[in-house]
Amino acid sequence: MPVLEKIVISDFRNIELQELEFSPNINCISGNNGEGKTNLLDAIYYLSMTKSAFASSDKFNFRYGTEEFSLSGTYRMEKGISSRFSLKMTSKGEKKMRRDDKPYSKVSEHVGVLPIVMVSPADISMVSESGDERRKFVNAVLSQMDREYLSALQQYNRLLLQRNRMLKDMEVDRSLLEVIDMRMSALAEPVFQARKRFIEDLRPIVAEYYRTLSGGTEQVDIEYESELSKAGLDQILAASFDKDRIMRYTTSGIQRDDFIFTMNGHPIRRHGSQGQQKSFLVSLKFAQYEIMKKNYGFAPILLLDDVFDKLDMGRISNLLQMVASNDFGQIFITDSNKVRMAGIVDGLTQDRAYFETVAGTFSRI
Repeated sequence: MPVLEKIVISDFRNIELQELEFSPNINCISGNNGEGKTNLLDAIYYLSMTKSAFASSDKFNFRYGTEEFSLSGTYRMEKGISSRFSLKMTSKGEKKMRRDDKPYSKVSEHVGVLPIVMVSPADISMVSESGDERRKFVNAVLSQMDREYLSALQQYNRLLLQRNRMLKDMEVDRSLLEVIDMRMSALAEPVFQARKRFIEDLRPIVAEYYRTLSGGTEQVDIEYESELSKAGLDQILAASFDKDRIMRYTTSGIQRDDFIFTMNGHPIRRHGSQGQQKSFLVSLKFAQYEIMKKNYGFAPILLLDDVFDKLDMGRISNLLQMVASNDFGQIFITDSNKVRMAGIVDGLTQDRAYFETVAGTFSRI
């Protein structure tokens, strides 16, 4: 089970240079909003996923006025052996990932080596925005657990870009397009099947966590919507060719899959209160954690960013009883209310560390 023992952060967001050592159990980070609590958690997430949990573009991750940032983490791995993972990103778009000073041949090879789950207020975008955010969530989970899924998805996306470029041409080479369609279809099928299995596994666990967390009588569920449930992608693409040529991009495929979150059979986006939506999203992430723990045989690192916000104390108590009783691994918690956090965490374990942040500088307290 990877445990983050030490992190060194240089020029990432508002953090100029910090070296921090952590508890293997619970780490609590307090400070006012905007001081850097979330940036620390995002640096930890970045070391696992090779990208930010929040910024779609790396240009937002450089400290103002700098040309590169670097992250380095020492993790205790299996059998107590430590490994050092380091990542450097330049403003020219060069990203290099190393393990014990040996470079990965591809950055994506690192994804899944340090399993991680993040719960954040930004998760609300999965409820309120387009299917893109929900696909990102499913892709992030499956990419950590299934190397073949990540490979198939990356190859599919490359072919999709190629297909879209061809559709922008005035004269489309139909025979070449059919070859691309066949290759995309072969890649789409395992992605579709993996998503289908994942949602089937996820549904009952989310429902159980929601019952525990909310104490409510609402029934929550997730529905997977995909055109591939009706036909193979090659057939779907052939049928949509005329529309694609007019629109000049690919209008069908797994890039349009969606995952509908429901409460009592209705979309939670319209029918759930803010508290119900928050409870659902926390339940979703804890269900992700449960599935990943079962898949790996050990607990992933858990990042809880301002998770107590918009949840009443009864729900917080339920949430932390779930944490304490489920053989959780290393946990990082942020909260602007230091007293509230200490009151909750001190009752759970004696093995914890407290940090306070001001303007990107962290001190252990």
